[in-house]
Amino acid sequence: MSTAAGLAYREAGPADGPVALLVHGFPQSSYMWRDTLPALAAAGWRAVALDLAGFGDSPPDPPGTWERQAEALERFRRELGVESCVPVMHDWGGLIGLRWACEHPDAVRALAISSSGFFPDGKWHGMAKALRTPEVGEQALGGLDRDRFAGLLRASSAAFSDDAIDEYWKGLADEPHRRNALELYRSGDFEKLAGYRLADLEVPVLLVWGESDEFAPLAGAHRFERELPDTELAVVEDAGHFVWDEQPERCAAALTAFLGRIPASSGSST
Repeated sequence: MSTAAGLAYREAGPADGPVALLVHGFPQSSYMWRDTLPALAAAGWRAVALDLAGFGDSPPDPPGTWERQAEALERFRRELGVESCVPVMHDWGGLIGLRWACEHPDAVRALAISSSGFFPDGKWHGMAKALRTPEVGEQALGGLDRDRFAGLLRASSAAFSDDAIDEYWKGLADEPHRRNALELYRSGDFEKLAGYRLADLEVPVLLVWGESDEFAPLAGAHRFERELPDTELAVVEDAGHFVWDEQPERCAAALTAFLGRIPASSGSST
């Protein structure tokens, strides 16, 4: 792991290659891209997967709000010397990365969105509503230990290895990390997106979705298809919300095929 702008990251591929910037979701970390990085590197891309603040090996940088995470993403890009990139985003990584993309359109070559949303009229699922509720969220996270956390993840998918559990548990292992997670969810008011126009980016978009996603249902992917002008959808069978952990080879294949159609250029400004 390396560090830039206070954020830990892992990287693969040629230093002068076009850049794919991989942004994980909750409660994961850059470890979720462990099988994607070598696939992108083999295709000639410089693949950079960061740990958002308070997740993986990146320490919390309070407050851990949506806005702060998007600002940190931009500082990270600049410190790495990345002029343009394709953000590849899952779950909360989509909310953070798409907000960043709208605020920095000249840095965006294409988008890859997975199991996320970006709609002003969006609705949170039950777990998120609990975390957004004062006292309820504190009680929910305060009662977690590593084994209970493992049980919750594996109730959603049997794909999580012990190593994955250990990596993802880092983001909730103590009070500062739990506070970071609560600050993120409690800043997640979808009404904030009213002024954002993804379609104005006018870039190609890949949607990667688990067929049985229980947290971000497939209907969200179809809405992206309707609202964005240049999209392709890869529906991954035998997968739910944690599609990159469940079916990494299929996801990586869809992503590398999509990136192969993006005009070649270096993403580095140095």
